[in-house]
Amino acid sequence: MVLTISSLILICILGYLSQSIGLCLVRGVNAAKDGKPLFLIAILLSGCTAWVAGVFAYIFNIQISLVNYQVTLLSMIGGFLFGLGAAFNNGCGVSTISKLSRGHLTMLITVLGWFIGWLLLTKFRAETPLIGFIIKPIYHFTGLFILSLIVVGFTLRISSANKNILFTMLGIGLLGSLVFLIEPKWTPSALLKDMSYSYWLNDSFLWPDMSRYILISFLILGMLIAALRAKTFKLIIDKWQVCVKHLLAGICMGIGAALASGGNDSQLLLALPGLSLAGFVSVLFMLVGIFVGSKCIK
Repeated sequence: MVLTISSLILICILGYLSQSIGLCLVRGVNAAKDGKPLFLIAILLSGCTAWVAGVFAYIFNIQISLVNYQVTLLSMIGGFLFGLGAAFNNGCGVSTISKLSRGHLTMLITVLGWFIGWLLLTKFRAETPLIGFIIKPIYHFTGLFILSLIVVGFTLRISSANKNILFTMLGIGLLGSLVFLIEPKWTPSALLKDMSYSYWLNDSFLWPDMSRYILISFLILGMLIAALRAKTFKLIIDKWQVCVKHLLAGICMGIGAALASGGNDSQLLLALPGLSLAGFVSVLFMLVGIFVGSKCIK
C-alpha cells in the first residue's frame, strides 16, 4: 500500500515537472536547430540519475529488469518513423499527453492513431524476438553515477535559467526510474502496447490491470495541475482536416513505437538509463526523423 501511494505521488510530480518544463523531443530538436542545444542535451541526459533507483533496489532487495537490447534494423526504422510522426504531430509521446492535459482535445486523435499503429504491427512485433544482453549492475550503475556527477558539475557552472532546465530534467529521470521499481511498464507507450496486444490476440489476461491506468491518471493530474497553475489550460478543438493530420501522425508514431519497442518516453526514461544499445539507436533515429519531418513541414 505504501509503495502504491508513493508511486502515485512520484508520477504526479513527474507529470507536473514535465508540463512545467515543456518536455518535448520535437521542441528540443527545433531549439538545437536554432543554435540552442542545451534543452535537447538535458532531455537526452535525464536518465543518468537512474543509479539512485539501483541503490534503492539493492537496499530493499527489489528485483529490477533493465531494458537492454541489441541493435536491429527495426530499431532504426522504428525510431525514424516515430520521429517523423512526432514532427507532423508537433509533439512527441510525452508532450502529446501534456497538450491533452492542457485542453488540446485533438491530441486524443493522436493517441487513437498511436493505438492503431501499435495494433497494425502487434502480430509482426510479437513474432520478432528481441536479443538482449547483460551488463553487470555494478558497472551499469557506476557508469550512470559518474555521468550524473559530470552533468551536475557542469550544471553548477552555467546560468540560473539553464540550471533550472538541467536539474528539472534530472529530476524527471530520477522520478521515472523510481516509479519503474514499482511498475516497470508505467509509461503511456507501454500501456498502449499491452492494450493492443490484448485486443489483437483476444487475450484478456494481457490487458493492463487497473493500477496502470491509475498511474497514467496521476501523471495527467500532475500535468493538469501545472497547466492550471500556469494558466495555460484552454479547451481547443481543431477542424477535421487538422484531426486527420494528427490521426495519420499518430499512426506513424504507433508503428514506429511498435518497431522500436517503445515510444520516446520508454526510450528516454527506461532504455537509455538501461544502457540499451537499441535504445540509443532508436533515439538517434527519432531525432533524425524529427529533423526530416520538420524540413518537410517547412
